[in-house]
Amino acid sequence: MALSGKKVAVLAENDYEDLELLYPWYRLLEAGADVRLIGTGSATTYQSKHGYPVTVHAAADAVNPAEFDAVIVPGGFAPDRLRRYPAILNLVRDVHQRGGVVAAICHAGWVLVSAGILRGKTVTSVSAIKDDMVNAGATWVDQEVVQDGKLITSRRPSDLPAFMKTIIAALGGES
Repeated sequence: MALSGKKVAVLAENDYEDLELLYPWYRLLEAGADVRLIGTGSATTYQSKHGYPVTVHAAADAVNPAEFDAVIVPGGFAPDRLRRYPAILNLVRDVHQRGGVVAAICHAGWVLVSAGILRGKTVTSVSAIKDDMVNAGATWVDQEVVQDGKLITSRRPSDLPAFMKTIIAALGGES
């Protein structure tokens, strides 16, 4: 398998965008990665915007960030909740500082803003948070996927195929 031996955290909180959590989760499992759903610790099961539940493997404060090669932040309204938890921000910041892949789609850029990892980076997101990302020191562009080093961002669910191809390639697999 292309990503055998790679461990990836996919973050979860209530009101996540269904496709932006489930598509990466299943695509990475298909590619052979060890994928863990990581929550804030406010619950063990989180509901999507459309009511679909996911049960997480662990809370962010119960995992060792050094174990992860990548962290993926789905959008929806979950990022506004995710960014309030120091353990989530520490996980994202640690993976980024160690040179791992950090990927965010849609409103997930809010988590990157709060983690303080955008200064000097080129990114994209849903246009509604463009100002937040620019104010955090990033250069914002309107493209389906943007890769700046190991930081990967996309705008919306229709960008998921390009988003996942870029993530898989950044993890050393074939897209």
